[in-house]
Amino acid sequence: MGPVLAGVLQLLALMAALALAYIPLGTYMAKVYSSDRHWRVEKWIYKGIGANPDAEMRWPAYLRGVLAFSAVGVLFLYLLQRLQGVLPGSLGFRSIDPDQAFNTAASFVTNTNWQSYYGEQAMGHVVQTAGLAVQNFVSAAVGIAVAVALVRGFALPHSRPRSSGGTSVRTGELGNFWTDMVRGVTRILLPGAVIAAIVLVACGAIQNFSGIHEVGQFMGGHQQWNGGAVASQEAVKELGTNGGGYFNANSAHPFENPTPFTNLFEIFLLLVIPFALTRTFGVMVGSVRQGYAILAAMAAIWVGFVVLMMWTEFAHHGPAFEIAGGAMEGKETRFGVGSSSIFAVSTTLTSTGAVDSFHSSFTGLGGGITMLGMMLGEIAPGGTGSGLYGMLIMAVIAVFIAGLMVGRTPEYLGRKIGIREIKLAACYILVTPALALVFTAFAMALPTPAQSMTNSGAHGFSEILYAYTSGANNNGSAFAGLNADTHWFNTTIGLVMILGRFLPMVFVLALAGSLAEQKPVPVTAGTLRTEKPLFTGLLVGAILIITGLTYFPALALGPLAEGLAS
Repeated sequence: MGPVLAGVLQLLALMAALALAYIPLGTYMAKVYSSDRHWRVEKWIYKGIGANPDAEMRWPAYLRGVLAFSAVGVLFLYLLQRLQGVLPGSLGFRSIDPDQAFNTAASFVTNTNWQSYYGEQAMGHVVQTAGLAVQNFVSAAVGIAVAVALVRGFALPHSRPRSSGGTSVRTGELGNFWTDMVRGVTRILLPGAVIAAIVLVACGAIQNFSGIHEVGQFMGGHQQWNGGAVASQEAVKELGTNGGGYFNANSAHPFENPTPFTNLFEIFLLLVIPFALTRTFGVMVGSVRQGYAILAAMAAIWVGFVVLMMWTEFAHHGPAFEIAGGAMEGKETRFGVGSSSIFAVSTTLTSTGAVDSFHSSFTGLGGGITMLGMMLGEIAPGGTGSGLYGMLIMAVIAVFIAGLMVGRTPEYLGRKIGIREIKLAACYILVTPALALVFTAFAMALPTPAQSMTNSGAHGFSEILYAYTSGANNNGSAFAGLNADTHWFNTTIGLVMILGRFLPMVFVLALAGSLAEQKPVPVTAGTLRTEKPLFTGLLVGAILIITGLTYFPALALGPLAEGLAS
């Protein structure tokens, strides 16, 4: 079997597995966030944190819950790293330096999982399990909660019966953040991660709390490895679209990703919840066809990017490429070009950031595809929650564009898209490009940051552009070749990750609140049918055009220049 055919068959198998999981998982998640019953363990959690799970929240209260919970998470994880040297189970590792501790705390709390350290040489068991693994669960749950709040803005009639008279009042309530976050962990992520971890252990991933072992000689020196609770962290790392590796090699390491089957299984894990959330959306708004329209837009972009990536990596010219069957530099021979291409596209079109190959070693155009996937806003299918609310924001923009074309007030799912809604959507789509491009410009203009580049010219520029694009979009993957463990990069990328995570959430929740306060608009003959293929095409076109206009100059200086020169 040739490598191209193998890659195509893996893509088809992956699509079949995602299709099988789509309806049951999506419907189940809709029931999770629509139920009025609390599990006993959830009641204990609510009591422990002092939250009332039945109290409805308007968008400012919901946002305060998101920000307060995340701020406590940053502080706790920062202190845990700073105290590592005196904690048990540290494996003899020293405490993390302040700038790197801040960067890592911001990274894992924002679901970015950017790592400027070598995991197996810096983090002990306590920090890995009580700090990083915990944030893998709760940061993903926060993202889903915000997406569900936006869906409720479209979905609910937002009326409550009065105590007298039986009439209804407008409330603008979006649910309860604490309930949504806890249920995301207890009912979705934790059960899924347990099953995934068992599969990974059965296939060879390690799961232990062993110390450091000397395993032999390597290039005249001693080689050492330490164990860890790798399979359990690997499971939620992919399922929650987190991406932070227990080891520096991430999912290219055989302890994390032992076989071609586990490689495909991990790609499935990082895609399954973001895709299935479109079903959740359709069920909650009362029209599964609306969910299918959003799914079709996501799937079209994802499949298109995978095909384009395979073409760039398989079709590169030169004797070495022809002998190897493609551009094998930086790729695991266990997985090959096809599987590595699927992984690279999937991890950058979601907010995962895990890698089974090194994107800096991809062809010039291939590296550009990974960057473009993040620049789209990671909405195809995006991160857990963040992909859905990002795509719904783009749907609002697409509806507005369609309204301008035909001279009608735009409407989406029975809600008018007015000046306030468009301003909030516009602010959302401008935040991450501004962060990525402004900080890239500063890093290139100042002398010290540029010294971290190991390559010059277009490829060196791509290293820095990729780093800030990854941080601003909460992806976390790195282009490699850039020494990011400096005061400048630890601090600035940490700030970019925090702003890139929470500023968009402000606009998403404000938009949800605005929609929740509206009266539903009846469907008329002039209403744009947003469940039709025509709207899906308009949505995909709007996404590509907006991203192209925003990022094309930067891409032309980096990966496009490198790709055209090779």
